[in-house]
Amino acid sequence: MSTRKSASVSVSGSGGFQGMPPPERFNMARYCLAGAAAGSPQKPGLIVVDDIEAGEPSEVWSYEKLEDSVLRIATGLIERGLQPGDRLFIRLGNTSLYPLVFFGALAAGIIAIPASIQLTDNEIAFLLEDSGARAIAADDEAGMSVAGAGLLHLKASELIEMSRTCKRANWADTHAGYPAYLIYTSGTTAHPKGVLHAHRAAWGRRPMYQGWYGITRNDRMLHAGAFNWTFTLGTGLTDPWANAATAIIYTGEKTPAVWPRLIGTFKATLFAAVPGLLRQILKYGSDDLSQFESLRHALVAGEAPPPGLFENWEARTGTPLYEALGMSEISTYISTAPGTPHKSGTVGKPQAGRAVAILPTERGVEPVPIGEDGLIAIHRSDPGLMIGYWNRPDEEAEVYRGDWFIGGDLGRMDAEGYITHLGRANDVMKALGYRVAPQEVEAALSEHPEIAEVACTEVRVREDLSVIGAFIVPRNWRHPPEPKSVLDFADQRLAAYKRPREIRFLPSLPRTANGKIKRSILVEFAAAHAKTGAASAS
Repeated sequence: MSTRKSASVSVSGSGGFQGMPPPERFNMARYCLAGAAAGSPQKPGLIVVDDIEAGEPSEVWSYEKLEDSVLRIATGLIERGLQPGDRLFIRLGNTSLYPLVFFGALAAGIIAIPASIQLTDNEIAFLLEDSGARAIAADDEAGMSVAGAGLLHLKASELIEMSRTCKRANWADTHAGYPAYLIYTSGTTAHPKGVLHAHRAAWGRRPMYQGWYGITRNDRMLHAGAFNWTFTLGTGLTDPWANAATAIIYTGEKTPAVWPRLIGTFKATLFAAVPGLLRQILKYGSDDLSQFESLRHALVAGEAPPPGLFENWEARTGTPLYEALGMSEISTYISTAPGTPHKSGTVGKPQAGRAVAILPTERGVEPVPIGEDGLIAIHRSDPGLMIGYWNRPDEEAEVYRGDWFIGGDLGRMDAEGYITHLGRANDVMKALGYRVAPQEVEAALSEHPEIAEVACTEVRVREDLSVIGAFIVPRNWRHPPEPKSVLDFADQRLAAYKRPREIRFLPSLPRTANGKIKRSILVEFAAAHAKTGAASAS
Protein backbone atom coordinates (compact mmCIF):
# COMPACT_ATOMS: atom_id res chain seq x y z
CA MET A 1 0.00 0.00 0.00
CA SER A 2 1.31 3.44 -0.78
CA THR A 3 0.16 6.95 -0.14
CA ARG A 4 -1.13 8.81 -3.20
CA LYS A 5 1.73 11.30 -3.29
CA SER A 6 0.62 12.76 -6.61
CA ALA A 7 -2.61 13.97 -5.02
CA SER A 8 -0.70 15.45 -2.06
CA VAL A 9 -3.45 14.41 0.32
CA SER A 10 -3.22 12.28 3.44
CA VAL A 11 -5.01 9.13 2.34
CA SER A 12 -3.98 5.53 1.76
CA GLY A 13 -6.22 3.08 -0.08
CA SER A 14 -8.99 5.63 -0.64
CA GLY A 15 -11.16 3.15 -2.57
CA GLY A 16 -11.85 1.09 0.53
CA PHE A 17 -10.43 -2.09 2.04
CA GLN A 18 -8.04 -3.64 -0.47
CA GLY A 19 -7.40 -7.01 1.14
CA MET A 20 -9.14 -10.29 0.41
CA PRO A 21 -12.73 -10.21 1.75
CA PRO A 22 -13.78 -12.84 4.30
CA PRO A 23 -15.74 -15.90 3.17
CA GLU A 24 -19.52 -15.41 3.35
CA ARG A 25 -19.90 -18.24 5.90
CA PHE A 26 -17.33 -17.71 8.60
CA ASN A 27 -17.03 -18.70 12.26
CA MET A 28 -14.29 -16.96 14.23
CA ALA A 29 -13.59 -19.87 16.61
CA ARG A 30 -13.35 -22.35 13.73
CA TYR A 31 -11.02 -20.01 11.85
CA CYS A 32 -8.69 -19.82 14.85
CA LEU A 33 -8.61 -23.49 15.86
CA ALA A 34 -9.79 -25.94 13.22
CA GLY A 35 -6.89 -25.55 10.81
CA ALA A 36 -4.13 -26.16 13.34
CA ALA A 37 -6.13 -28.93 15.06
CA ALA A 38 -6.33 -30.78 11.73
CA GLY A 39 -2.82 -30.07 10.49
CA SER A 40 -0.81 -30.07 13.75
CA PRO A 41 -3.07 -31.74 16.35
CA GLN A 42 -0.34 -32.38 18.94
CA LYS A 43 1.38 -29.03 18.61
CA PRO A 44 1.13 -26.83 21.73
CA GLY A 45 -1.41 -24.09 21.06
CA LEU A 46 -1.45 -22.71 24.60
CA ILE A 47 1.14 -22.79 27.36
CA VAL A 48 0.05 -21.51 30.78
CA VAL A 49 2.66 -20.66 33.41
CA ASP A 50 1.56 -20.13 37.01
CA ASP A 51 4.92 -20.24 38.79
CA ILE A 52 8.16 -19.10 37.14
CA GLU A 53 10.18 -20.81 39.89
CA ALA A 54 8.86 -24.20 38.79
CA GLY A 55 10.69 -23.80 35.50
CA GLU A 56 7.97 -25.62 33.59
CA PRO A 57 4.41 -24.91 32.45
CA SER A 58 1.45 -25.62 34.69
CA GLU A 59 -0.65 -26.43 31.60
CA VAL A 60 0.13 -27.31 27.99
CA TRP A 61 -2.83 -27.43 25.61
CA SER A 62 -2.41 -29.07 22.22
CA TYR A 63 -4.48 -27.73 19.33
CA GLU A 64 -6.41 -31.00 19.31
CA LYS A 65 -7.28 -30.55 23.00
CA LEU A 66 -8.17 -26.87 22.58
CA GLU A 67 -10.58 -27.62 19.75
CA ASP A 68 -12.09 -30.54 21.63
CA SER A 69 -12.72 -28.55 24.82
CA VAL A 70 -14.10 -25.55 22.97
CA LEU A 71 -16.59 -27.69 21.02
CA ARG A 72 -17.68 -29.55 24.15
CA ILE A 73 -18.31 -26.26 25.95
CA ALA A 74 -20.31 -25.10 22.92
CA THR A 75 -22.57 -28.13 23.36
CA GLY A 76 -22.83 -27.55 27.10
CA LEU A 77 -23.94 -23.95 26.63
CA ILE A 78 -26.67 -25.00 24.20
CA GLU A 79 -27.80 -27.83 26.50
CA ARG A 80 -28.15 -25.33 29.36
CA GLY A 81 -30.64 -23.39 27.29
CA LEU A 82 -28.59 -20.75 25.48
CA GLN A 83 -29.36 -20.12 21.82
CA PRO A 84 -27.35 -18.53 18.99
CA GLY A 85 -27.58 -14.78 19.39
CA ASP A 86 -27.92 -14.91 23.20
CA ARG A 87 -25.34 -12.92 25.17
CA LEU A 88 -23.02 -14.70 27.61
CA PHE A 89 -21.29 -12.45 30.16
CA ILE A 90 -17.87 -13.90 31.08
CA ARG A 91 -16.40 -12.94 34.44
CA LEU A 92 -13.90 -15.66 35.23
CA GLY A 93 -10.50 -15.61 36.88
CA ASN A 94 -7.22 -15.54 34.98
CA THR A 95 -7.18 -19.24 34.06
CA SER A 96 -7.30 -21.21 30.84
CA LEU A 97 -11.03 -21.68 31.34
CA TYR A 98 -11.57 -18.07 30.26
CA PRO A 99 -10.54 -18.44 26.58
CA LEU A 100 -12.15 -21.87 26.38
CA VAL A 101 -15.51 -20.37 27.34
CA PHE A 102 -15.00 -17.31 25.12
CA PHE A 103 -14.25 -19.39 22.03
CA GLY A 104 -16.83 -22.01 23.05
CA ALA A 105 -19.52 -19.33 22.93
CA LEU A 106 -18.37 -18.22 19.48
CA ALA A 107 -18.29 -21.83 18.29
CA ALA A 108 -21.97 -22.11 19.25
CA GLY A 109 -22.99 -18.79 17.69
CA ILE A 110 -23.49 -17.24 21.15
CA ILE A 111 -22.31 -13.65 21.66
CA ALA A 112 -19.47 -13.52 24.21
CA ILE A 113 -19.04 -10.53 26.53
CA PRO A 114 -15.51 -10.64 28.02
CA ALA A 115 -15.24 -8.78 31.33
CA SER A 116 -12.74 -8.32 34.14
CA ILE A 117 -12.82 -10.13 37.46
CA GLN A 118 -12.04 -6.74 39.06
CA LEU A 119 -15.42 -5.23 38.19
CA THR A 120 -17.59 -4.23 41.14
CA ASP A 121 -21.14 -5.50 41.60
CA ASN A 122 -22.54 -2.13 40.50
CA GLU A 123 -20.46 -2.19 37.33
CA ILE A 124 -21.51 -5.75 36.59
CA ALA A 125 -25.16 -4.94 37.20
CA PHE A 126 -25.02 -2.11 34.65
CA LEU A 127 -23.30 -4.25 32.00
CA LEU A 128 -25.71 -7.14 32.48
CA GLU A 129 -28.72 -4.87 32.12
CA ASP A 130 -27.29 -2.87 29.21
CA SER A 131 -26.23 -5.95 27.25
CA GLY A 132 -29.38 -7.95 27.94
CA ALA A 133 -27.18 -10.91 28.84
CA ARG A 134 -28.97 -14.24 29.05
CA ALA A 135 -26.29 -15.86 31.22
CA ILE A 136 -23.21 -15.13 33.30
CA ALA A 137 -20.16 -17.42 33.45
CA ALA A 138 -18.37 -16.75 36.72
CA ASP A 139 -16.20 -18.36 39.35
CA ASP A 140 -18.24 -20.35 41.83
CA GLU A 141 -18.76 -17.37 44.18
CA ALA A 142 -18.06 -14.40 41.92
CA GLY A 143 -21.08 -12.73 40.40
CA MET A 144 -23.65 -14.57 42.55
CA SER A 145 -24.94 -11.33 44.08
CA VAL A 146 -25.81 -9.85 40.69
CA ALA A 147 -27.10 -13.01 39.00
CA GLY A 148 -30.74 -11.92 39.29
CA ALA A 149 -33.94 -13.70 38.41
CA GLY A 150 -34.02 -15.01 34.87
CA LEU A 151 -30.24 -14.86 34.47
CA LEU A 152 -28.60 -18.22 33.98
CA HIS A 153 -25.55 -18.60 36.22
CA LEU A 154 -22.81 -20.92 34.95
CA LYS A 155 -20.24 -21.74 37.60
CA ALA A 156 -16.62 -22.39 36.77
CA SER A 157 -16.87 -25.95 38.06
CA GLU A 158 -19.82 -26.62 35.76
CA LEU A 159 -18.01 -25.15 32.75
CA ILE A 160 -14.96 -27.32 33.43
CA GLU A 161 -17.23 -30.37 33.56
CA MET A 162 -18.78 -29.35 30.22
CA SER A 163 -15.32 -29.19 28.62
CA ARG A 164 -14.69 -32.80 29.64
CA THR A 165 -17.97 -34.64 29.34
CA CYS A 166 -20.30 -32.97 26.83
CA LYS A 167 -20.43 -34.23 23.27
CA ARG A 168 -18.55 -32.26 20.65
CA ALA A 169 -20.64 -29.70 18.82
CA ASN A 170 -20.38 -28.81 15.17
CA TRP A 171 -19.12 -25.32 14.44
CA ALA A 172 -22.04 -22.92 14.15
CA ASP A 173 -22.57 -22.05 10.48
CA THR A 174 -22.46 -18.30 11.06
CA HIS A 175 -22.39 -15.56 8.44
CA ALA A 176 -19.20 -13.46 8.50
CA GLY A 177 -21.25 -10.46 9.60
CA TYR A 178 -23.07 -12.31 12.41
CA PRO A 179 -22.37 -10.89 15.93
CA ALA A 180 -19.54 -12.69 17.74
CA TYR A 181 -18.53 -10.69 20.81
CA LEU A 182 -19.43 -7.51 22.66
CA ILE A 183 -16.74 -5.55 24.47
CA TYR A 184 -17.34 -2.58 26.73
CA THR A 185 -15.12 0.44 26.56
CA SER A 186 -15.10 3.85 28.22
CA GLY A 187 -17.32 6.30 26.41
CA THR A 188 -17.98 10.01 26.62
CA THR A 189 -20.77 9.43 29.13
CA ALA A 190 -20.82 8.19 32.71
CA HIS A 191 -21.13 4.53 31.65
CA PRO A 192 -19.08 2.38 29.27
CA LYS A 193 -20.49 1.59 25.85
CA GLY A 194 -20.66 -1.76 24.14
CA VAL A 195 -18.73 -2.31 20.92
CA LEU A 196 -20.27 -5.15 18.93
CA HIS A 197 -17.96 -7.14 16.64
CA ALA A 198 -18.83 -9.71 13.98
CA HIS A 199 -17.14 -13.06 13.36
CA ARG A 200 -15.39 -11.37 10.43
CA ALA A 201 -13.36 -9.36 13.00
CA ALA A 202 -10.85 -12.23 13.17
CA TRP A 203 -10.43 -12.05 9.38
CA GLY A 204 -10.05 -8.29 9.69
CA ARG A 205 -6.98 -8.88 11.87
CA ARG A 206 -5.07 -10.49 9.00
CA PRO A 207 -3.29 -7.21 8.02
CA MET A 208 -1.61 -7.34 11.45
CA TYR A 209 0.06 -10.69 10.76
CA GLN A 210 2.84 -9.17 8.68
CA GLY A 211 1.94 -5.51 9.19
CA TRP A 212 2.85 -5.68 12.89
CA TYR A 213 3.83 -9.14 14.14
CA GLY A 214 5.73 -10.64 11.24
CA ILE A 215 4.28 -13.86 12.66
CA THR A 216 4.94 -17.42 11.48
CA ARG A 217 3.71 -20.81 12.63
CA ASN A 218 7.05 -21.28 14.40
CA ASP A 219 6.54 -18.32 16.73
CA ARG A 220 5.83 -18.48 20.45
CA MET A 221 3.88 -15.38 21.51
CA LEU A 222 4.17 -14.29 25.14
CA HIS A 223 1.54 -11.72 26.05
CA ALA A 224 1.83 -9.77 29.30
CA GLY A 225 -1.92 -9.33 29.79
CA ALA A 226 -4.58 -11.38 31.53
CA PHE A 227 -7.03 -13.61 29.66
CA ASN A 228 -9.91 -11.20 30.26
CA TRP A 229 -8.24 -8.31 28.43
CA THR A 230 -9.28 -7.97 24.78
CA PHE A 231 -5.65 -7.09 23.91
CA THR A 232 -4.72 -10.55 25.18
CA LEU A 233 -7.68 -12.32 23.57
CA GLY A 234 -6.70 -10.76 20.23
CA THR A 235 -2.93 -10.36 20.07
CA GLY A 236 -2.16 -13.09 22.61
CA LEU A 237 -4.54 -15.82 21.44
CA THR A 238 -6.67 -15.17 18.33
CA ASP A 239 -3.79 -14.26 16.02
CA PRO A 240 -1.25 -16.88 17.17
CA TRP A 241 -3.93 -19.58 16.90
CA ALA A 242 -5.02 -18.42 13.45
CA ASN A 243 -1.38 -18.84 12.38
CA ALA A 244 -0.86 -22.20 14.14
CA ALA A 245 1.72 -20.56 16.44
CA THR A 246 2.00 -21.11 20.21
CA ALA A 247 0.52 -18.71 22.77
CA ILE A 248 2.15 -18.32 26.20
CA ILE A 249 0.26 -16.72 29.10
CA TYR A 250 1.61 -16.10 32.62
CA THR A 251 -0.89 -16.07 35.48
CA GLY A 252 1.47 -15.65 38.46
CA GLU A 253 2.70 -12.56 40.28
CA LYS A 254 3.62 -9.99 37.66
CA THR A 255 6.81 -8.12 38.47
CA PRO A 256 9.07 -6.37 35.93
CA ALA A 257 11.82 -8.92 36.53
CA VAL A 258 9.67 -11.95 35.73
CA TRP A 259 9.16 -11.22 32.01
CA PRO A 260 12.78 -11.63 30.83
CA ARG A 261 12.87 -14.91 32.76
CA LEU A 262 9.67 -16.08 31.07
CA ILE A 263 11.05 -15.15 27.64
CA GLY A 264 14.26 -17.08 28.30
CA THR A 265 12.74 -20.10 30.03
CA PHE A 266 9.93 -20.72 27.54
CA LYS A 267 11.76 -19.53 24.43
CA ALA A 268 9.29 -16.82 23.46
CA THR A 269 9.99 -15.33 20.05
CA LEU A 270 7.43 -12.51 20.27
CA PHE A 271 6.52 -10.46 23.36
CA ALA A 272 3.55 -8.06 23.56
CA ALA A 273 2.93 -5.49 26.29
CA VAL A 274 2.00 -1.89 27.01
CA PRO A 275 4.80 0.73 26.96
CA GLY A 276 4.68 1.24 30.71
CA LEU A 277 5.58 -2.39 31.37
CA LEU A 278 8.47 -2.37 28.89
CA ARG A 279 9.81 0.73 30.61
CA GLN A 280 9.60 -1.04 34.00
CA ILE A 281 11.40 -4.07 32.58
CA LEU A 282 14.24 -1.85 31.41
CA LYS A 283 14.41 -0.11 34.78
CA TYR A 284 14.08 -3.07 37.13
CA GLY A 285 14.72 -6.16 35.01
CA SER A 286 17.92 -8.11 34.59
CA ASP A 287 20.77 -7.04 32.32
CA ASP A 288 21.25 -10.68 31.28
CA LEU A 289 21.04 -10.54 27.48
CA SER A 290 20.96 -14.34 27.28
CA GLN A 291 17.33 -14.21 28.46
CA PHE A 292 16.41 -12.54 25.17
CA GLU A 293 18.25 -14.92 22.82
CA SER A 294 15.02 -16.52 21.54
CA LEU A 295 13.20 -13.20 21.10
CA ARG A 296 12.88 -11.86 17.56
CA HIS A 297 11.19 -8.63 18.58
CA ALA A 298 8.71 -7.06 21.00
CA LEU A 299 5.34 -5.47 20.28
CA VAL A 300 3.89 -2.43 22.01
CA ALA A 301 0.42 -0.86 21.96
CA GLY A 302 -2.14 0.67 24.30
CA GLU A 303 -0.66 4.10 24.97
CA ALA A 304 2.00 6.50 23.72
CA PRO A 305 5.53 5.16 24.38
CA PRO A 306 7.80 7.41 26.46
CA PRO A 307 10.73 9.06 24.66
CA GLY A 308 13.74 6.81 24.18
CA LEU A 309 11.85 3.54 24.72
CA PHE A 310 12.64 2.14 21.26
CA GLU A 311 16.36 2.93 21.46
CA ASN A 312 16.69 1.76 25.07
CA TRP A 313 14.83 -1.49 24.41
CA GLU A 314 17.01 -2.41 21.47
CA ALA A 315 20.20 -1.45 23.31
CA ARG A 316 19.28 -3.55 26.36
CA THR A 317 17.73 -6.59 24.66
CA GLY A 318 19.35 -6.64 21.24
CA THR A 319 15.91 -6.84 19.59
CA PRO A 320 13.74 -4.24 17.83
CA LEU A 321 10.42 -2.94 19.12
CA TYR A 322 7.37 -2.44 16.90
CA GLU A 323 4.46 -0.16 17.79
CA ALA A 324 0.79 -0.23 16.80
CA LEU A 325 -2.13 2.16 17.14
CA GLY A 326 -5.60 0.78 17.55
CA MET A 327 -8.96 1.10 19.28
CA SER A 328 -11.69 -1.16 20.57
CA GLU A 329 -13.70 -0.55 17.42
CA ILE A 330 -11.12 -2.13 15.07
CA SER A 331 -8.07 -3.25 17.07
CA THR A 332 -4.73 -2.12 15.58
CA TYR A 333 -4.62 -0.71 12.06
CA ILE A 334 -1.48 1.49 11.94
CA SER A 335 1.88 -0.01 12.91
CA THR A 336 5.54 -0.63 12.34
CA ALA A 337 6.80 -4.12 11.57
CA PRO A 338 9.88 -6.02 10.35
CA GLY A 339 9.10 -4.63 6.89
CA THR A 340 8.13 -1.17 8.17
CA PRO A 341 10.91 0.17 10.40
CA HIS A 342 10.24 2.56 13.26
CA LYS A 343 10.40 6.24 12.35
CA SER A 344 10.91 8.55 15.31
CA GLY A 345 7.82 10.48 16.32
CA THR A 346 5.38 8.30 14.35
CA VAL A 347 3.33 5.19 15.11
CA GLY A 348 3.89 3.63 11.70
CA LYS A 349 1.97 3.20 8.46
CA PRO A 350 -1.51 1.87 7.67
CA GLN A 351 -1.35 -1.92 7.53
CA ALA A 352 -1.51 -3.43 4.05
CA GLY A 353 -5.01 -3.50 2.66
CA ARG A 354 -6.44 -0.91 5.02
CA ALA A 355 -7.82 2.40 3.77
CA VAL A 356 -6.80 5.19 6.16
CA ALA A 357 -7.15 8.95 5.77
CA ILE A 358 -6.61 12.16 7.74
CA LEU A 359 -9.86 14.14 7.59
CA PRO A 360 -10.54 17.73 8.66
CA THR A 361 -11.10 18.08 12.40
CA GLU A 362 -14.46 19.78 12.19
CA ARG A 363 -16.27 18.43 9.09
CA GLY A 364 -15.80 17.13 5.56
CA VAL A 365 -14.87 13.85 3.86
CA GLU A 366 -11.98 15.08 1.72
CA PRO A 367 -8.57 14.22 3.24
CA VAL A 368 -6.40 17.14 4.32
CA PRO A 369 -3.08 17.80 2.54
CA ILE A 370 0.02 15.82 3.47
CA GLY A 371 1.58 17.18 6.66
CA GLU A 372 -1.60 18.77 8.03
CA ASP A 373 -3.26 17.74 11.29
CA GLY A 374 -6.69 16.14 11.37
CA LEU A 375 -8.71 13.17 12.53
CA ILE A 376 -7.51 9.67 11.66
CA ALA A 377 -10.24 7.83 9.76
CA ILE A 378 -10.61 4.29 8.45
CA HIS A 379 -12.89 3.14 5.65
CA ARG A 380 -16.11 1.51 6.79
CA SER A 381 -15.54 -1.41 4.37
CA ASP A 382 -12.74 -2.77 6.60
CA PRO A 383 -13.82 -6.23 7.84
CA GLY A 384 -12.18 -5.57 11.20
CA LEU A 385 -14.45 -2.62 11.93
CA MET A 386 -17.19 -3.07 14.52
CA ILE A 387 -20.81 -3.75 13.61
CA GLY A 388 -21.73 -0.78 15.78
CA TYR A 389 -22.28 0.49 19.31
CA TRP A 390 -24.71 -1.60 21.33
CA ASN A 391 -27.96 0.33 21.76
CA ARG A 392 -26.19 3.65 21.13
CA PRO A 393 -27.50 4.81 17.72
CA ASP A 394 -26.81 8.47 18.46
CA GLU A 395 -23.14 7.85 19.32
CA GLU A 396 -22.79 5.52 16.35
CA ALA A 397 -24.06 8.19 13.95
CA GLU A 398 -21.47 10.65 15.28
CA VAL A 399 -18.46 8.52 14.33
CA TYR A 400 -19.21 8.18 10.61
CA ARG A 401 -18.63 10.72 7.86
CA GLY A 402 -19.81 9.23 4.61
CA ASP A 403 -17.72 6.09 4.10
CA TRP A 404 -15.24 6.95 6.85
CA PHE A 405 -15.22 5.87 10.50
CA ILE A 406 -13.62 8.40 12.88
CA GLY A 407 -12.61 7.05 16.26
CA GLY A 408 -11.42 10.31 17.80
CA ASP A 409 -7.65 10.03 17.26
CA LEU A 410 -5.79 13.04 15.93
CA GLY A 411 -2.91 12.54 13.53
CA ARG A 412 -0.73 13.74 10.70
CA MET A 413 0.50 11.75 7.66
CA ASP A 414 3.81 12.48 5.97
CA ALA A 415 4.83 11.92 2.35
CA GLU A 416 6.11 8.40 3.15
CA GLY A 417 2.77 7.35 4.63
CA TYR A 418 3.95 7.41 8.25
CA ILE A 419 1.40 8.75 10.71
CA THR A 420 2.14 10.80 13.82
CA HIS A 421 -0.41 10.26 16.56
CA LEU A 422 -1.40 13.54 18.20
CA GLY A 423 -3.62 12.12 20.91
CA ARG A 424 -7.34 11.81 21.38
CA ALA A 425 -9.52 14.66 20.21
CA ASN A 426 -11.24 14.74 23.60
CA ASP A 427 -7.84 14.87 25.36
CA VAL A 428 -6.65 17.93 23.46
CA MET A 429 -6.00 20.79 25.82
CA LYS A 430 -7.53 24.18 25.12
CA ALA A 431 -5.33 26.60 26.99
CA LEU A 432 -5.03 30.36 26.49
CA GLY A 433 -7.10 30.02 23.31
CA TYR A 434 -4.83 27.39 21.68
CA ARG A 435 -5.33 23.67 21.05
CA VAL A 436 -2.39 21.59 22.31
CA ALA A 437 -1.93 17.80 22.26
CA PRO A 438 -0.81 16.58 25.71
CA GLN A 439 1.60 14.07 24.14
CA GLU A 440 3.66 16.89 22.64
CA VAL A 441 4.19 18.58 26.01
CA GLU A 442 4.81 15.23 27.74
CA ALA A 443 7.46 14.26 25.20
CA ALA A 444 9.35 17.51 25.81
CA LEU A 445 9.21 17.31 29.62
CA SER A 446 10.17 13.62 29.66
CA GLU A 447 13.67 14.63 28.58
CA HIS A 448 14.23 16.41 31.91
CA PRO A 449 16.84 14.34 33.79
CA GLU A 450 14.90 14.46 37.08
CA ILE A 451 11.53 13.42 35.66
CA ALA A 452 10.59 9.73 35.61
CA GLU A 453 7.08 10.10 34.18
CA VAL A 454 4.80 12.96 33.24
CA ALA A 455 1.20 13.42 32.12
CA CYS A 456 -0.42 16.66 31.03
CA THR A 457 -4.00 17.82 30.99
CA GLU A 458 -6.04 20.97 30.90
CA VAL A 459 -6.44 22.57 34.31
CA ARG A 460 -9.09 25.20 35.07
CA VAL A 461 -7.58 27.77 37.42
CA ARG A 462 -10.63 30.00 37.44
CA GLU A 463 -14.02 29.99 35.78
CA ASP A 464 -12.83 31.81 32.68
CA LEU A 465 -9.28 30.48 32.39
CA SER A 466 -7.70 27.09 31.68
CA VAL A 467 -3.98 26.39 31.54
CA ILE A 468 -1.79 23.37 30.86
CA GLY A 469 -1.00 21.32 33.94
CA ALA A 470 1.95 18.92 34.18
CA PHE A 471 1.70 16.06 36.68
CA ILE A 472 5.19 14.76 37.34
CA VAL A 473 6.59 11.63 38.93
CA PRO A 474 10.14 12.61 39.96
CA ARG A 475 12.99 10.14 39.77
CA ASN A 476 13.71 10.90 43.41
CA TRP A 477 10.47 11.44 45.33
CA ARG A 478 12.31 12.84 48.37
CA HIS A 479 14.11 15.43 46.27
CA PRO A 480 11.89 16.45 43.37
CA PRO A 481 13.14 19.05 40.90
CA GLU A 482 12.39 22.68 41.56
CA PRO A 483 9.20 23.71 39.71
CA LYS A 484 11.13 26.63 38.24
CA SER A 485 13.69 24.27 36.72
CA VAL A 486 10.87 22.36 35.01
CA LEU A 487 9.33 25.56 33.71
CA ASP A 488 12.70 26.82 32.47
CA PHE A 489 13.26 23.45 30.78
CA ALA A 490 9.89 23.77 29.04
CA ASP A 491 10.69 27.34 27.96
CA GLN A 492 13.65 26.04 25.93
CA ARG A 493 11.66 23.33 24.14
CA LEU A 494 8.09 24.50 23.70
CA ALA A 495 6.30 27.47 22.23
CA ALA A 496 4.94 29.82 24.87
CA TYR A 497 1.34 28.65 24.45
CA LYS A 498 2.39 24.99 24.89
CA ARG A 499 4.26 25.46 28.15
CA PRO A 500 2.69 24.19 31.38
CA ARG A 501 1.60 26.78 33.90
CA GLU A 502 0.78 24.33 36.69
CA ILE A 503 3.32 21.84 38.04
CA ARG A 504 2.32 19.14 40.49
CA PHE A 505 4.36 16.22 41.80
CA LEU A 506 2.85 12.77 42.37
CA PRO A 507 4.35 9.48 43.59
CA SER A 508 2.73 7.72 40.61
CA LEU A 509 0.34 8.43 37.76
CA PRO A 510 -3.22 7.08 37.96
CA ARG A 511 -3.65 4.30 35.42
CA THR A 512 -6.30 1.86 34.32
CA ALA A 513 -5.82 -1.88 34.84
CA ASN A 514 -4.47 -1.95 31.29
CA GLY A 515 -1.82 0.68 31.99
CA LYS A 516 -3.40 3.72 30.32
CA ILE A 517 -3.17 7.11 32.04
CA LYS A 518 -6.46 8.21 33.60
CA ARG A 519 -6.42 11.89 32.72
CA SER A 520 -9.86 12.40 34.24
CA ILE A 521 -8.39 11.60 37.67
CA LEU A 522 -5.70 14.23 37.13
CA VAL A 523 -8.34 16.81 36.26
CA GLU A 524 -10.26 15.96 39.45
CA PHE A 525 -7.04 16.12 41.49
CA ALA A 526 -6.21 19.57 40.10
CA ALA A 527 -9.73 20.82 40.77
CA ALA A 528 -9.60 19.62 44.37
CA HIS A 529 -6.26 21.34 44.94
CA ALA A 530 -7.51 24.53 43.34
CA LYS A 531 -10.38 24.65 45.86
CA THR A 532 -7.96 24.35 48.76
CA GLY A 533 -5.87 27.20 47.42
CA ALA A 534 -2.81 25.06 46.75
CA ALA A 535 0.14 26.71 45.09
CA SER A 536 0.41 26.26 41.33
CA ALA A 537 3.74 24.48 41.51
CA SER A 538 3.19 22.07 44.35
